[in-house]
Amino acid sequence: MNESLRTALKKLRLSGLAQSLEVRLQEAAGHGLGHLEFLELILQDELAVRSDRHINRRLRAAQFREPKVLEDFDFAFNPSIKKKQVYDLATCRFIREARSILWLGPPGTGKSHLCQAIGYQAIKAGHTVLYRSIFDLVRDFLHDEALAGQDKVLARYLKPDLLIIDDFGMKQLPKRSGEYLFEIIMRRYEVRSTMMTSNRPLEDWGKLIGDVPAATAILDRFLHHAELITITGKSYRLKDRNNPNKPAKPEKEPPHETESNG
Repeated sequence: MNESLRTALKKLRLSGLAQSLEVRLQEAAGHGLGHLEFLELILQDELAVRSDRHINRRLRAAQFREPKVLEDFDFAFNPSIKKKQVYDLATCRFIREARSILWLGPPGTGKSHLCQAIGYQAIKAGHTVLYRSIFDLVRDFLHDEALAGQDKVLARYLKPDLLIIDDFGMKQLPKRSGEYLFEIIMRRYEVRSTMMTSNRPLEDWGKLIGDVPAATAILDRFLHHAELITITGKSYRLKDRNNPNKPAKPEKEPPHETESNG
């Protein structure tokens, strides 16, 4: 590739095309590709690079605790989790319909894994996602409220197509937590999808928030268009602890971002 062509591709921000052009030229010469076939191939290369770049940007913005995929989930260990139901959620139809999901079940039964894996599928489908534990959420509001930036943090929680709030019920929440959570649920109601996990039954939410009326209002709005999924069974983490000789399963990482000037 000559320097003038390289410079032109850089100015046009066609990094995917630039990376594959020489290989595609050899392919075209070796297989006698026509002009239209060649053009289609190099444009597909550019689109693929841009797609990977956008996915990686949305993954960083989502702030997942760790990358999770559905293929790594052991459905056989816990029969109470219906694989078909989970994969139906992974189609993201519930996001397009602005419905919400509530996972209830003991700690360690896979709620966080499934939420993050579904969130990853949502990102691949072109949706924006934000993942936060309930403690992160409250901390964000308390911090920004002290700096008079509450509107800014609220906007951050209202913007994504899918908001995932994890770990509700691990311990009692600080004062005013109910107000923050209610504001988010109320403003996203029938507009955006919210997915929550909790290891405590619904009747305990008032105690956890320290505000029974707020908990009632939250559940009234949230459950109106929500799918409630209850998980029972043993903890995956205890299973691994009871088998110390089992080799650790490597995590699947999302594709690395391609370097680009775009």
